[in-house]
Amino acid sequence: MSKKLLMLSMTSLTLAACGVKQPKLTYPETAKTDTVDVYFGTEVPDPYRWLENDTSEATAAWVEAENRVTDEYLSQIPFRSALLKRLTDVSNYEKIGMPSKKHGKYYFFKNDGLQNQSVLYVQDSLDSEPRVFLDPNKLSEDGTVALTGTSFSRDGKYMAYTISRSGSDWTEVYVMDVETGRTLDDHIEWAKFTGATWLKDGFFYSAYDAPVAGKEYSHVNENHKIYYHKIGTPQSQDKLVYENKAYPKRFYGVETSEDETLLFLFESGEDSGNALYVKDLRKPNASFVPMATDMKYLYSPIEVMDGKIYLFTNYGASKNRIMVTTPDRPDVKGWQELIPEKESVLAGAGIVGGKLFLIYDKDASNHAYVYGLDGKELQEIVLPSLGSVSISGDKDDKECFYTFTSFTTPGAIYRYDMEANTSELFRAPNVNFDADAFVTEQVFYPSKDGTKIPMFLTYKKGLKKNGKNPVYLYGYGGFSISLNPGFSSMRIPFLENGGIYAQANLRGGNEYGEEWHLAGTKMNKQNVFDDFIAAAEYLIANDYTCEEKLAIVGGSNGGLLVGACMTQRPDLFQVAVPQVGVMDMLRYHKFTIGWNWASDYGTSEDSQEMFEYLKGYSPLHNLKPGTAYPATLVTTADHDDRVVPAHSFKFAATLQACNDGTNPTIIRIDSKAGHGGGKPMSKVLEEQADIYAFIMYNLGMKFKN
Repeated sequence: MSKKLLMLSMTSLTLAACGVKQPKLTYPETAKTDTVDVYFGTEVPDPYRWLENDTSEATAAWVEAENRVTDEYLSQIPFRSALLKRLTDVSNYEKIGMPSKKHGKYYFFKNDGLQNQSVLYVQDSLDSEPRVFLDPNKLSEDGTVALTGTSFSRDGKYMAYTISRSGSDWTEVYVMDVETGRTLDDHIEWAKFTGATWLKDGFFYSAYDAPVAGKEYSHVNENHKIYYHKIGTPQSQDKLVYENKAYPKRFYGVETSEDETLLFLFESGEDSGNALYVKDLRKPNASFVPMATDMKYLYSPIEVMDGKIYLFTNYGASKNRIMVTTPDRPDVKGWQELIPEKESVLAGAGIVGGKLFLIYDKDASNHAYVYGLDGKELQEIVLPSLGSVSISGDKDDKECFYTFTSFTTPGAIYRYDMEANTSELFRAPNVNFDADAFVTEQVFYPSKDGTKIPMFLTYKKGLKKNGKNPVYLYGYGGFSISLNPGFSSMRIPFLENGGIYAQANLRGGNEYGEEWHLAGTKMNKQNVFDDFIAAAEYLIANDYTCEEKLAIVGGSNGGLLVGACMTQRPDLFQVAVPQVGVMDMLRYHKFTIGWNWASDYGTSEDSQEMFEYLKGYSPLHNLKPGTAYPATLVTTADHDDRVVPAHSFKFAATLQACNDGTNPTIIRIDSKAGHGGGKPMSKVLEEQADIYAFIMYNLGMKFKN
């Protein structure tokens, strides 16, 4: 292929408001090849296959050319700079995490406001002066190294911490001497999907073999292995603890009980759940004993106390339950039910101060309860409103903290008195935002097949249902992930300027348990798209908005959602923003850990029926020449090794070739960034300013600071 793949020209932009046609952009001329795949006798062209090579000079030139078009378009949006300033202002507030007690000291994360990464602090008591324990901002000059996890040794002498670079899923492990704060020489590379699990004077971790140079972020990850690292030794001497060569495309990890008597082994990647094994570390030469091997279900130890193992599972209970067993009765068939399945979904569980703290989802909103270890309910923790809660504490702690957040409430931390069943505000951020000026309502609307779908709507009080309000409609719908209420300062300018934030709880998530999840997977995946399309139709039918004022946004699996819906109903939306999306449903499983998504999607190699179903909704394969598509901003990043950027590259190139209207169809390709996790605040602000400027401009909104 010639390296002279593209010529770039760009019309000067005189950007217009919604309802007035914009000049049609001139995009890079993307070369096509004659690549064709054959699936069950069906030929499927893939003319932009060359864009899958993310390290080639040709791809780099294409990325540069596309970014030039995007940068020029976004820079000419009149209020883009003012919007970035407002986003910066409302994000510049102190953010403090829940305290966690370790070996008599309290640790918590804090961000002064605009720091690229939050800093880990320590204090001797809750009233003493905090001091910096580990500042990840010092790990890189540009803030692109993120602290992703911490783990203390049982004796409190060491803390292992994990980092990622430029947003990649690749993990490195370092070790600190807690007393001196000195980072030791211990250094682990090419770990992935792992923390550090301590045992005596070392820790376990999961890793892959070092990848081929130049293909670190795209090649398939296979043969996940568990190693044990002894402090003071090089990684080359680490002991291989577990591998399973029979199943190279599975994940493996371990956890120890707090008293280091039991070692749990997790195996996943075959279905929606995991297998669970246990080893009794008190017995010399003990082997792993199966507890549960059906990977259709989740099996997760909560705690080991007084010789009992408390477990969270959806085995025999699609909305989850708590079970208990002992090390001498490991098989799931011998477990005893402690807290049975209820009408609401059990979303989380932990033991604090000898009591069970349970979080239930009722219509996608969290409710918190305290139970005794005998399985009897003691009390409900009354929360301020519809929202989300997370709880912090240890099984031996005498105190408990929880964080509450909603669409208009940033993370407020409460101190909970377990005996009196009372909560007092411990810390709350001060945001430059009048929360009382906004309201959240929950509506339920019918999907195509009549299923009732919940949706949260947040907007200014006094909003008129005149069919003209701008809407930012967000969804995900997959992998048993629930979308609960949560705060984002990035939404504030949109809401302040009359926008409605809509969050739909689609099938494929876990809002109503495993049945709700399965109703949005494999041959039922179209239900998810129908649910999202029905959300848009409901908002229009009930005079919240109209087609010309409607934007849809989603990331990762949600990027697939946006891509599928904009290709199925291009007439229904004015703006589409598919972020780091899975766009090629025929080849997704051929990159990094894409094979792990087959439990939700199926693959094009499974059967002719599955291939045809995937091809029927795959965003890349359903773009049609001569179609007027919504104004589209595709986003991705060069270090995304979760959903590789080739998905977005090929989709954007095809969209630009097919789009027959004057709506812009551009792609924003970030550098030194990945799937989203650990992104520095500076990059977050730049990206969100671009996204919201694109949305607000193409919805015809006026920005007032």
